[in-house]
Amino acid sequence: MNTHKTTNSLGRLKKAAVLSLAIAGLGLTLTTPVQAQDANVPSTIKWTIPFGVGGGTDVWARFFSPWLSEHIPGEPTISIDNVPGGGSINGANLFATRARSDGSDWLGTSASTQFPAMLGDRRVRYDYSTWTPILATPTGGVVYAQPSLGEESESAIAALLEKRVKLAVQSHTGLELPVLIALDMLGVDVQAVSGMQGRGEGRLAFERGEADIDFQTTSAYLSSVAPLVESGRAVPLFSLGVLNEEGQIERDPAFPDLPTFTEVYENLNGEAPSGTANEAYEKFFASGFTLQKLIMVPKGTPDELVEIYREAALEFVETEQFKQEADAHLGPYTPIVGDVVERHLEQAMALDDDLREWLADWLKTKHGASI
Repeated sequence: MNTHKTTNSLGRLKKAAVLSLAIAGLGLTLTTPVQAQDANVPSTIKWTIPFGVGGGTDVWARFFSPWLSEHIPGEPTISIDNVPGGGSINGANLFATRARSDGSDWLGTSASTQFPAMLGDRRVRYDYSTWTPILATPTGGVVYAQPSLGEESESAIAALLEKRVKLAVQSHTGLELPVLIALDMLGVDVQAVSGMQGRGEGRLAFERGEADIDFQTTSAYLSSVAPLVESGRAVPLFSLGVLNEEGQIERDPAFPDLPTFTEVYENLNGEAPSGTANEAYEKFFASGFTLQKLIMVPKGTPDELVEIYREAALEFVETEQFKQEADAHLGPYTPIVGDVVERHLEQAMALDDDLREWLADWLKTKHGASI
């Protein structure tokens, strides 16, 4: 367990002005700022991270914790409590049964926490409807191909439609799930070879020529794949895009010149994607990428504390200092705070039995995999 506590104190008289600017920048509407004396802000907050030390979600939490501590009234100590196991299921289960609703318990979740809940994994003992989101951080992703398939995206995509191609994945039901659905919707016959220990292993398989296509999230793409593209050893096909406040998919700000999956589909088919497959894609894209990492508190946490935590985040996410420091950790994505997160999360996590049945049948038929 590590502890982060800031020592600098900001002038609270500036809070209202800074908050107004931040809300305007994000297009959000919150209630009138709650004064610290109106709520019992805990002196210590235990932030459960259901992953080991040094992993992506752990690093993410340790980046955010001093910012949050400094901007929450009273500057509480935020202690990171790592509870790894079960791909985050163990720690989330523990939080669901033990977390207090007095504002002193937070949970950090990731796509690997969301997906099992959406798929009805029998190991899951937590329910997202019993938690309230404070903040979410998005990410993006890019699908790319071997240059032997084509020297630019259109010719490479055309070639993909003519042959079966290999993609190395960690799991058919992991972060690659919306990518597999997207490729299937495009008509690409994918042999998804599972068992990779991480997306990095998938990239290495691609570099060795063992995979025809690959997929990486924004940070890994920029650091490890962009050099391959520059040297002619990889051809980007499309990005997954980003979700705007209205729930529409737009071009990823990290890849403004790269078409989204939706654009590629429309170009091939003359119409926007629709139907059950697209519904599944959009839900897992939203929960896996738009809301990839979340700060959650138990339902029943006092509304005034929820507002204070959200206001604290709004104070710093639009500052130049945060943007500069966040670029290396988050990419060119602004954290989402408040009601927008709640709305996206509710829509993404709402899978009915028919959609789950379709997913189970699709996974079994297309990839011989089970939920």
